[in-house]
Amino acid sequence: MRLGLALGYWGRGPSPDQVELAREAERLGYDSVWTAESWGSDAFTPLTWIAARTSTIRLGTAVAQMAARSPTTTAMHALTLDHLSGGRMMLGLGLSGPQVVEGWYGRPFPGSPLTATREYVDVVRQVLRRQGPVETDGRFHPLPYRGPDGTGLGRALKSITHPLRPDLPVLLGAEGPRNVAQTVRIADGWLPLYWSPSRPDAYGPGIEELPEGFRVAPMARVKVCDDVSEGLLAVKAMLGFYIGGMGHATRNFHADLMARMGYEEEARHIQDLFLAGRREEAVLAVPDAFADEISLVGPRERIAERLESWRKGPVTDLLAVAPDQTSLRVLAELNS
Repeated sequence: MRLGLALGYWGRGPSPDQVELAREAERLGYDSVWTAESWGSDAFTPLTWIAARTSTIRLGTAVAQMAARSPTTTAMHALTLDHLSGGRMMLGLGLSGPQVVEGWYGRPFPGSPLTATREYVDVVRQVLRRQGPVETDGRFHPLPYRGPDGTGLGRALKSITHPLRPDLPVLLGAEGPRNVAQTVRIADGWLPLYWSPSRPDAYGPGIEELPEGFRVAPMARVKVCDDVSEGLLAVKAMLGFYIGGMGHATRNFHADLMARMGYEEEARHIQDLFLAGRREEAVLAVPDAFADEISLVGPRERIAERLESWRKGPVTDLLAVAPDQTSLRVLAELNS
């Protein structure tokens, strides 16, 4: 099982230790480092900054939001960074949800998310393969554009720049069973959210037979500490925000996933508290058991024991979220 470092997205501002963490991860033999975006910092700029200060560690977006850019723009970002880094880029994509897509990007959330994702990936692949001008009659990403408000002068184009690798890996963040099954068919890897080694069935039967070389790369908070309950507080804070605030009361993919993982009543309670403005209570309402099973928190011996269950399943890459230098090193030692 390979190890990765998941740096996420910025909060109020950039974290001053991200580059040093990435450099330390590279020194310890980590395979990859990943950045993200929500409605603040973007995923590609910090990754480029890290690329300039490292030499071997792979570089991934987990995830770049599809609504933020046209698929050709995203492909341009990926092929550019792949060239600048010497072939280290991995493109992780996610659709996000209606609140972000419509509230931040000012675009309609697709009525058929699977179709929109499939079209997006197809265009990205066409750009990277550069076998001809990019053309699609897609419902969501038609190229050239032929809509009634267009000029009719659009021309199918092929990238001026030759991509370094036509097979640059494309991974998808997917939560629902149908989305996961499609990810296995069209992508090179899957970025699960809230992976529990004991509940792989929560994502449906799509992961039972995976193609050779397919990456399964979940994120998990890693924290070496004596007090497990205290170490889980950061996990619960994240869950409280995602379950309670990352979506609408009637359409929250994160809450739906938690429900499929056996915590339906708790997920709805967290939502109710968060949406009522009782955020601290929402965080405290997150069950320790749920936070614990999707993370690696506690003394070194406890993490070592729990790490075995992560190795036994389909996980190929464990992406460590927000580790300190000690936790980063201990995880590398335990996984060697």
